[in-house]
Amino acid sequence: MSVQTWTYLIVGITFAIYIGIAFWARASSTKDFYVAGGGVSPIVNGMATAADWMSAASFISMAGLISFMGYDGSVYLMGWTGGYVLLALLLAPYLRKFGKFTVPDFIGDRYYSNVARTVAIICAILISFTYVAGQMRGVGVVFARFLEIPVNAGVGLGMAVVFFYAVLGGMKGITYTQVAQYTILIFAYMVPAIFISLAMTGHVFPQIGFIGHEVGTDTFLLDKLDGLHKELGFAAYTEGSKSMIDVFAITMALMVGTAGLPHVIVRFFTVPKVSDARKSAGWALLFIAILYTTAPAIAVFARTNLIHTVSNKEYTSMPEWFSKWEGAGLITFNDKNGDGKIQYVGDKTTNELDIDRDIMVLANPEIARLPNWVIALVAAGGLAAGLSTAAGLLLVISAAISHDLIKKQLNPHITEKGELLWARIGALVAVLVAGYFGIHPPGFVAATVALAFGLAAASFFPAIVLGIFDKRMNKEGAVAGMVAGIVLMFGYMAVFKLGWFVDKKPPASAWWLGISPEGFGTIAMVVNLIVAMVVSRLTPPPPEEVQEMVEMIRVPKGAGRAIEH
Repeated sequence: MSVQTWTYLIVGITFAIYIGIAFWARASSTKDFYVAGGGVSPIVNGMATAADWMSAASFISMAGLISFMGYDGSVYLMGWTGGYVLLALLLAPYLRKFGKFTVPDFIGDRYYSNVARTVAIICAILISFTYVAGQMRGVGVVFARFLEIPVNAGVGLGMAVVFFYAVLGGMKGITYTQVAQYTILIFAYMVPAIFISLAMTGHVFPQIGFIGHEVGTDTFLLDKLDGLHKELGFAAYTEGSKSMIDVFAITMALMVGTAGLPHVIVRFFTVPKVSDARKSAGWALLFIAILYTTAPAIAVFARTNLIHTVSNKEYTSMPEWFSKWEGAGLITFNDKNGDGKIQYVGDKTTNELDIDRDIMVLANPEIARLPNWVIALVAAGGLAAGLSTAAGLLLVISAAISHDLIKKQLNPHITEKGELLWARIGALVAVLVAGYFGIHPPGFVAATVALAFGLAAASFFPAIVLGIFDKRMNKEGAVAGMVAGIVLMFGYMAVFKLGWFVDKKPPASAWWLGISPEGFGTIAMVVNLIVAMVVSRLTPPPPEEVQEMVEMIRVPKGAGRAIEH
């Protein structure tokens, strides 16, 4: 069967599974809709958390970025992995003990202020929309190539599917759907990686293969790739070109941004106990590590095979996959010297080939000439990754509107049925806006997602950490810090990433302190912390009951009351 036939078959089966699970686990109450009834087991929640966490950026784009950026791309690997550990150890158990399942709800109650709650709602929606744009774009890229429809139509189809099971099932439906999606995406990620590792290095484990020798030679695969890069005028694959301060800033922004991501935090409220939250965090880390330790290997395999396939080869002799991706608008060949051969080189003035980085994982099995069913399986995995995270983000936006805005502020006496209706209306609005940003994203999938992490780092992380560990932090400090951080980060992103408010987008040489928009969340976070600490010390302390509540959050269950002051 052809790739397209296999794709229709496998994707059709997976979509049927998602919709079937949504019907089986549909939400009948607000507790089902927001936190899946609070009765999910740690292993199941760990698998769902991994699927929620490993978005289209992880599945589709991270290895693509590493493939093109080499050593520089490792910032995404380090930042996202370290960030999850930070979240699991530093924040999740305490937030779970506090008992508030949305970040705006925690901030509103901890800082005894609806103003703080409203600022948190705005931040949550802004972060989630920026993040979900990357997911919908990734879904559109998959549909564009494998179903041979326009990217925009692919985004629309993805919107329809995720809206159906997210609105019908809420968190309960999403949780069990994400278990299926994790199974599909990790299988789709590992199967081609193992096949290619065996073919190129003779090792069954890709994590070992990419640091080993090429089959039949004494040359390390990484050394060979370094040589290919130097021959073509690219920077050495294993050497970085980013400044140390930018590497540090991006890694830190991704780490602390992770700890402030609302769609991941809410997952720790779907388990019955605080101890289960810790266990599910451990399970999720194990499930996440399988993909994250494989991504560098896929990057090396894909990059090596791509260079061998296209460099200085006749355009007319390119395999079918090349023309398919070219037809989708994700590969562009411009024969500048008219010789009919593809000059793929580091010099932009003579380079004739432009490749969208987001295609590398998806095209990898085709480049390596794997069976058609494997190629289709990867497409299904990419869709599973994008849809699983998109669903979680839509639920955050939905909860921010229905629970944090309407129930907590505008209409406290709303019925449960009314709140559930508003939650579904909120999800509808969210998916429409998400679709628009998916069609008009501000960059590659992973780069777009990195901006969401920067926004989370600039706004939520200081407010959450100080809310847990600093009982002197008050509402004035928290609000001032969040506003300062999010405005600074959004302004920097608008000017240097989107080119807003200026005649022409400034070059990298104009970055403040040499820090890219993806890393500026670190600076904005520091500003947030300083502003919050200074303002809180210049204004009255929180009420005694709030300070005592903060003390109690940090006391392990059964350890007795906190010390009273």
